[in-house]
Amino acid sequence: MKLWKSWVVATNDFDIFWKKKYIVYSLIGIPATLSIGLPLALRLLIQGNPISVTELEVVLNAFSFLFILLASFLPTILASYSFVGEKLEKNLEPLLATPTTDGELLLGKGLAAFLPSMLTTYLGSVVFMVLSDWLTHSALGAYYFPNWNTTAILLVAVPIACMFGVGVNVIISSLVSDLRAAQQLGILVLIPVGGLYVLAERDFMTLEVWNLLVISVLLLIADALLFYVSKITFRREEILTRWK
Repeated sequence: MKLWKSWVVATNDFDIFWKKKYIVYSLIGIPATLSIGLPLALRLLIQGNPISVTELEVVLNAFSFLFILLASFLPTILASYSFVGEKLEKNLEPLLATPTTDGELLLGKGLAAFLPSMLTTYLGSVVFMVLSDWLTHSALGAYYFPNWNTTAILLVAVPIACMFGVGVNVIISSLVSDLRAAQQLGILVLIPVGGLYVLAERDFMTLEVWNLLVISVLLLIADALLFYVSKITFRREEILTRWK
């Protein structure tokens, strides 16, 4: 596998994404809504009810986990367009005819969805942590972020969750021929990650560092399986002949 060929595929997708307003607006708007909306909700919680330090830390950990959900969701917008959108606009056939292997092509498509999603997730998380620290400093007596939990989330769980979202959506978008269907099916990626969040909220597990690392390992195994499955199921010749 030649990585430079994958990078050529990725840069081609970057150029296309930049021209699509709904993609740009989504990549900016969704993280911005989360990173500003969560501190606003936190402020209302603090002002409306007396809350202990322990309860406040639990809320902050729960809000931090939502960036794992964000990282797995954002690739839905990009990866669903990688194949279906380009096919509908007659841009996919020349790309599939280039001298690249299926693995190089899939890696390039994956990078094109992964890198912008990671960038906006990290920017959103920084805004969230700064605003949250500003709002909770007096109540906690110290700045809560960054800490070991958020380090595990941002440096380990978020990239792996993003790869999981990319893997699921690349497979879906290479198998369906309707953009809306690809995006709707891609949202299913939130079910396993969201399920873990619900378990934590129901006190079946805690969002501590070791649990986050276990979650990350499970997602990493799923990432490897998804890439293997995508290489088996992806056939450029079938896409060219079937999507008429």
